[in-house]
Amino acid sequence: MEFGRAQLHLILHLIIPAAVAYGFGQSRKAKAFWLMLMTMVVDIDHLFATPIYEPNRCSLGFHPLHQYLIQPLYLVLALHPKTRWIGVGLLIHMGLDGIDCLFM
Repeated sequence: MEFGRAQLHLILHLIIPAAVAYGFGQSRKAKAFWLMLMTMVVDIDHLFATPIYEPNRCSLGFHPLHQYLIQPLYLVLALHPKTRWIGVGLLIHMGLDGIDCLFM
C-alpha cells in the first residue's frame, strides 16, 4: 500500500492537535486533545457532496462547514475560554485542509 497525500493529511489531523494539546494544554492535555479531535465531525458535510470523496477537490469554500464565511466563527470559539479547544481544533482542521488545497 502506497503512503500518499490523503494518508498524510489524515495523520496530520491527529498529530497536530496532539502536539498543540501537549504544548499548550497545561494540566488538561487529554481533554484538550479529545476536544480538538472531536472537531473532525465537521467533515460530516462531505456526506452532502457528490461524490462524497473526491481526492482533487478542495474542501475550503466547497463544503458547507468549510465555507470561508463560517471560519471567523471558529476564531470566536477559539477566543472564548469555554470553547477554546473546539475553536482551536476547527482552526487547525481548516488550516490543514487549506494546506492540502495548495498541493492539489
